[in-house]
Amino acid sequence: MADFTPTERNVLAALDTDSMLAFLSELVAIPSLADAESPAQERMAAEMRASGLDTDVWEIDFANLQRDPAFSWEVERARGLGVVGSIGNDSHDGRSLILNGHIDVVPAGDSANWSFDPWQATIHNGRMYGRGALDMKGGLVCALWAARAIAQAGVTLKGRLHIQSVIGEEDGGCGTLASIHRGYRADAAIIPEPTRMAIAPAQAGAHNVRISVPGLSAHGCYREEGVSAIEKYYVVQQALLALEADRNQRMRHPLFAGYRLPYPLSIGTVRAGNWPSSVAEELIAEGRYGIGIGEDSQAARRELEDAVARAAAQDPWLRDHPPQVTWWGGTFEPAECPTDHPIVSLLAHSHQAFAPAPPLEGMPYGADMRLLVHQAGIPTVMYGPGDVRLAHKPDEYVPVADLIHVARTLALTALRFIGHT
Repeated sequence: MADFTPTERNVLAALDTDSMLAFLSELVAIPSLADAESPAQERMAAEMRASGLDTDVWEIDFANLQRDPAFSWEVERARGLGVVGSIGNDSHDGRSLILNGHIDVVPAGDSANWSFDPWQATIHNGRMYGRGALDMKGGLVCALWAARAIAQAGVTLKGRLHIQSVIGEEDGGCGTLASIHRGYRADAAIIPEPTRMAIAPAQAGAHNVRISVPGLSAHGCYREEGVSAIEKYYVVQQALLALEADRNQRMRHPLFAGYRLPYPLSIGTVRAGNWPSSVAEELIAEGRYGIGIGEDSQAARRELEDAVARAAAQDPWLRDHPPQVTWWGGTFEPAECPTDHPIVSLLAHSHQAFAPAPPLEGMPYGADMRLLVHQAGIPTVMYGPGDVRLAHKPDEYVPVADLIHVARTLALTALRFIGHT
């Protein structure tokens, strides 16, 4: 620790990783699914208070929030809590920093597909398994424990450090938008999403799309007298695959050089028909449409709509019964932060105190970064433990070594970016 200042050494010594893992295990055991996030938020607030943070907890006014054009969700919530813990001073002597992480998780699916109980954190071979351990309660707890170490080391920050625990990220970002409406701003922000500890100054966008393909019902024994919407969807799907290939070929960005498909067009659900022995009279496909860095999202939407319309025009049935495209649910705009912003270099330097230099690369998934950048005007990067490829699937896990590394890095970055007396 020869390269650290005395204050930095004290903070790193105060970072108790055993208690961090114990608390993360508690959070994993709380199934904070959409519209059920409040118990986990209440636990986060209690831990913030116990850690010495000034803690702001409020009921989110969804009726008011929905008036914001940036609002989107897929799951309507009856209740939601905003939670922000803060330390430091509100003076102008130092910079301010937000560490933002979401508490909500996606469903675990069939537990028989898991090696361990998805709602009970299990540490095995240096990995913590459980729904949300990776995406992204692990990164959120790293952020809290970084602030906790600073507080417990008795450090007085020149500016303010805010830890935001937000709901609704998985389906549109209502929690982060609520924190922005609450008035939280900073000179920079870090979101500890699972980036494999790469620094991500760019985040691709993704818009939810629904495509309805009409058919004509008939008895299955006379199927040729009907028109199967399932068969007609094949025409649309081929057009979507061609569009995806074309867009990803021409929209290249240096931060996404490692991805063959940085902006995927993925259909996630397909529902068709209403009776096994009837020809399917309608098919509804829903998915996510990748939006490129710097791309006009409305122009991108029109490009998909035009591709579907051109495909339909080549089919005799679809020409007269065109598919309908609607946009719904989560709307994640792309966002980026200048790579020469001080938060990028300070974060990289802090990371290198424990490991080789982290790569700079964009992330292909939508995240709350775009709200902090576009709605709050905050330069924001993502940097966190684990690989997002393991999220939203059975046996989700985060390496314990990554958690420890990220918590230490965030603590150092906060000290160096904000400054202290």
